[in-house]
Amino acid sequence: MKTARHTAVTAVVVALTVSACGAPAPSGTDPTANRKLADGKTFTYAVGSDPGTLDPALTVLSIAGEIGRYLYDGLLNVDDKGQPEAGLAAQWEATTTTASFTLRKGITCPDGSPLTATDVAANINFIGDPANKSPIAGNTVQVGTKAVADDAAGTVKVTSGAPDAFLLRNAGNVPIVCAKGLADRKTLAKGENGTGMFTVSEIVPNDHYTLTRRKDYNWGPGTFDPGQKGLPDKVVIRVVPNMTTVTNLLLSGELNAAQVIGPDQQRLRARGLFHADTTVAFGELWFNQAPGRFGADQAMRRALVQALDLAPVAKVLTRDAGAPVRGLITMEPLACTGDSATGHIPGFDLAAAKAAFEAAGWKPGPDGIRTKDGKRLALTAIYGTQIGATMTPAAELMQRGWKEAGVDVTLKGLDSPATSQTLFATGDWDLSMAPVSLNLPSQLIPFVSGNRPPEGTNFAHIDNPRYDALVAKAASQVGAAGCPDWLAAETALFERQDVAQFANSVLPTFGNKARFEISNTFLQPSSIRMYA
Repeated sequence: MKTARHTAVTAVVVALTVSACGAPAPSGTDPTANRKLADGKTFTYAVGSDPGTLDPALTVLSIAGEIGRYLYDGLLNVDDKGQPEAGLAAQWEATTTTASFTLRKGITCPDGSPLTATDVAANINFIGDPANKSPIAGNTVQVGTKAVADDAAGTVKVTSGAPDAFLLRNAGNVPIVCAKGLADRKTLAKGENGTGMFTVSEIVPNDHYTLTRRKDYNWGPGTFDPGQKGLPDKVVIRVVPNMTTVTNLLLSGELNAAQVIGPDQQRLRARGLFHADTTVAFGELWFNQAPGRFGADQAMRRALVQALDLAPVAKVLTRDAGAPVRGLITMEPLACTGDSATGHIPGFDLAAAKAAFEAAGWKPGPDGIRTKDGKRLALTAIYGTQIGATMTPAAELMQRGWKEAGVDVTLKGLDSPATSQTLFATGDWDLSMAPVSLNLPSQLIPFVSGNRPPEGTNFAHIDNPRYDALVAKAASQVGAAGCPDWLAAETALFERQDVAQFANSVLPTFGNKARFEISNTFLQPSSIRMYA
């Protein structure tokens, strides 16, 4: 059975990620079909940029979460039907306000010390304490959440700081670190003191991360068997920003796996390489609504969307291989099925966009760029460079559309750490093309409501009363019972142009001399099987 450990990071495909549960079936011709499983191998995997800190409670970068999957386990895993199964916990139960977990026996830290219920509770309390300013607070753990441990019984009882429809999955989602890491979080930044299948043995920033499998690890997802053949002894995660280089390394066998975006996929498909796929949000447009910013005016946000013919932009971005846009939550199994997007995102209407700018006092200047009170209509748009070769031409196509409407947009391509710094620290942006990928509707809340950076993660400074009211109602209902309200809340964001979503994409992770499953948009470490 395929399993998925929920990760609680933002998930931008490019910058943030809160990842999905479940793993689509692998596809492609399997070149390992007639080969034997091999022990003692090194699994080499490529990522697009350096992750920065690996402290799982202090990062929302998808690449940090990707590496963190090897280092930190959660209390629960989720199978491909969205049902919970054992992780660090053997038993569990929850309502919308309380949850309890009973730990598996024999879980140890890399130094051999036992993982205690007190350690687990401290992980949850760190995130729930607003003084620690964890960027995942309000995402997997509500602000004000308290956890109480009973070490003798091996139990942890969690009281949520606010009603949470998905409390079991969210609390079970928290990446758990050991006591030494809690005492010295600088060690966590280097990926040390984890509860996962691997430990860090070497880090060369912007080049590679070498991980070694723990031989005592036997608490993997569900019925994981640590004695099965084909598990790698080591993992080397290489930082390789260029997709063509990644493709060449895959074809030569120097890489065993990598997610490949863009036209280089065709070379890999032509060679019949195995691949496992996942659907992610790929094309989104966010507006900086901070006081004094152009995007603070809804009429101007709407005009900026209407100025763009987003259909050809989506084709460029996805190489005409996009998936339908039906809502902000893209990854299966979906907690709520339905369509919150169709009919609620403005279509291309250049005349209406120009009229809105005119009505707001922005008049065309001699060069066609609009001015008001002697100030040019000049904005800065950021996008993630690691999303692949299609992002730059897609951004340039949007830039041309805005120029036609009289808006001078400067593009800035940023890697993951720089995107995070810009969105959550400096705030020096007007438009962001960095999509946020999520697996539960509740995980969107801190990114579109509540505290702004640096106190919170509401990076676009959104204030949408209808959204807030609907999610408060939805959060009081357990699981799928609140889905109509969750979907209506997303619609409220689209209707106010707090976000414009225009493209999803099916992203393949290709493999050579290895098989694996993708869950939460990330490669599942316990699923890796190496071949001779």
